[in-house]
Amino acid sequence: MSFATGVPGRLRRPQRWPDMQVQFEHPAEEIKRLRRCINDLVSVIALPAMWSGSDRSQIVRTLLDVLLEMLHLDLVYVRLQEPTAEAPIEMAQVAQPQSLKAGPQQIGELLHRCLGEDPQNWPASVRNRIGDQDISIVPLRLGLQGEIGFIVAGSQRLDFPGQTERLLLSVAANQATIGLQEARLLSEQKRIAKELDQRVAQRTSELATANEELKKEVAERRRAEEAVRESERNTRLILDSIPGLVATLTPVGDVETVNKQLLEYCGRTLEELKQWGTSATVHPDDLPHVIDRIRQSITSGDPYDFETRIRRSDGIYRWFQVCGLPLRHPDGRIARWCFLHTDLDERKRAEQALQRSEAFLAEGQHLARMGNFSWRVATDEIAWSEQLYHIFEFDQGMTVTLELIGSRVHPEDISMMNDMINLARGGVDFEFEHRLLMPDRSVKHLHLIAHPSRNADGQLEYLGAVQDVTQRKLAEEALDKVRSELTHAARVTSLGALTASIAHEVNQPLGSIINNANACLSLLAHGTPQLNEIREALTEIIQGTDQASAVISRVRQLVRKAPSERTVLNLRDVVADVLVLARHEFAARQVTILTELAEDLPPVAGDRVQLQQVLLNLVVNGMEAMNATEASKRALVIRGRPEIRDKERVVLLTEQDFGIGFKHDEMDRLLEAFYTTKPQGMGMGLAISRSIIEAHGGRLWAETNQGPGAIFLFSLPAAGKTNS
Repeated sequence: MSFATGVPGRLRRPQRWPDMQVQFEHPAEEIKRLRRCINDLVSVIALPAMWSGSDRSQIVRTLLDVLLEMLHLDLVYVRLQEPTAEAPIEMAQVAQPQSLKAGPQQIGELLHRCLGEDPQNWPASVRNRIGDQDISIVPLRLGLQGEIGFIVAGSQRLDFPGQTERLLLSVAANQATIGLQEARLLSEQKRIAKELDQRVAQRTSELATANEELKKEVAERRRAEEAVRESERNTRLILDSIPGLVATLTPVGDVETVNKQLLEYCGRTLEELKQWGTSATVHPDDLPHVIDRIRQSITSGDPYDFETRIRRSDGIYRWFQVCGLPLRHPDGRIARWCFLHTDLDERKRAEQALQRSEAFLAEGQHLARMGNFSWRVATDEIAWSEQLYHIFEFDQGMTVTLELIGSRVHPEDISMMNDMINLARGGVDFEFEHRLLMPDRSVKHLHLIAHPSRNADGQLEYLGAVQDVTQRKLAEEALDKVRSELTHAARVTSLGALTASIAHEVNQPLGSIINNANACLSLLAHGTPQLNEIREALTEIIQGTDQASAVISRVRQLVRKAPSERTVLNLRDVVADVLVLARHEFAARQVTILTELAEDLPPVAGDRVQLQQVLLNLVVNGMEAMNATEASKRALVIRGRPEIRDKERVVLLTEQDFGIGFKHDEMDRLLEAFYTTKPQGMGMGLAISRSIIEAHGGRLWAETNQGPGAIFLFSLPAAGKTNS
């Protein structure tokens, strides 16, 4: 049965070829078989000629009939990918319908289960059970990659497919591909030709309609010309007596007459003004709009009023207000149009200047994320600019009240807003920053500044500006975080240079602890323990433990990540902490350390760990600068004294070494980031130290020595005198 047509087919018995392993074909039979193969090939090759002009379904049905008959197949199935349809086309034929009672879709599903879901990975042939029969299945792609579809041939014969059968199937698939591609092209050509015919017919109809409209306009113009000639004299007398630029038009919009004032202004004749649409009388940029407005009014009969630029006799275009009124017959028909032109060039230029200024202001506010406002204190009347509505994310034109603003203010800043309002009612300048909590729970940071004034009624009114500084706040927070990370990294790097010294400071008390512990064990081993000696040894163990713990505590403070904590401290303690950490390094590098700290050194307010980091960096730099100096001349001096600078009491701390120093022209660059005089340096230590000192309200700088070496100095405000 043909599952494509539903027509019952003939019953065929599957032909089985002889067993090639035990019986060879007679030469005469072989010749007959080859002749049949050649005839079949010729028939298959001739198929595209038979398919000429056929659609895809006819091609597939013919192909199924030919293959089923020619190769004595039990099953032939074709699946075509239809680009314009959602579902593919499936057709199938079987030699014995009673053995496989299924439609093309069911057969396709059976074959997919046998061969796999991906046609690209199908085997060349496979034998499987379909229905109640074992069938040898051969799939072939239609198209290079199977883009057209595929064909599947099946036979119960064990030796299927033979070489000639596989050849015939391959040629048939290729010929079917050619025929299907030609059918697709032919179908596309027919579709395009049909669309083209429809477009031509539509365009012809449109042109005919336009031609009829044009004929009507010509007829109306002729009638209008006749009416113009009748009333021309009376109209001329009226127009010339009007003190202004006046023109009359026919009912269809043609210029009829103009007064002398309009002729003198334009410097043209009446015939030239009748061609105003092509004679540059109206500014070229305005002409399309003017024509459209006049045409609309003439069509509807309604008066019109618009602004346009009209050319003066000296070639200058000036702005005019053009008003047109229809003059009607008693029966309501329009007799003519009367135009009055009013010069408003000066006003128009002033308006354009104002609009340009407003546009610049709006764009500037948008770029700066800034909006302005006015607030009448007595009535709480508030007016906002467009950008301010955008910042608060309110709909444009909403009535702004203090309650509406408060609905956006961050709950933690409500009290600050109320204090600001109460302060502002006294008529003083105010400036503050607060946050908004938006509906999506995001937070905006705003900076507000306002100045009071008195309006014409003497009432207090504020004019102010609000800037969205959220991005700046986020950038500052990110910068602070990066600066903190960089400072911590520099602090750890500085400690790395003192690893040996720190280890020595820890090992020394540990050695003392071990010796005293061994002594205690020895004393306890005797018959009568000496309690006084044991107590003394245990006391020394506790002292050694405290000493090692103090060193470890100093190191932990320097390497831990913690927020800056300002306390009142003495720089003498900071110097002592750093010298303890670097004591062994001084000895290893054979550096003599000298301190000259004034007894009356006042306390400062600062972060102990950060100030230790600054001094530690200066000390390590000083020691490294003296690597090439003779051992007997290696000395590092730390001095501290109080001073008065700019009428403020400060503490000055200096670090002096006798190393290689630096050139005078390098002095200004030493504290810059990424500038270094060391071969392996990164140039970040001094830059970070400077930022720490400046954050404490102080100053860090360098000076050259009288002899070899360099001096680094920093000053900090005394406690209670810190800068904001």
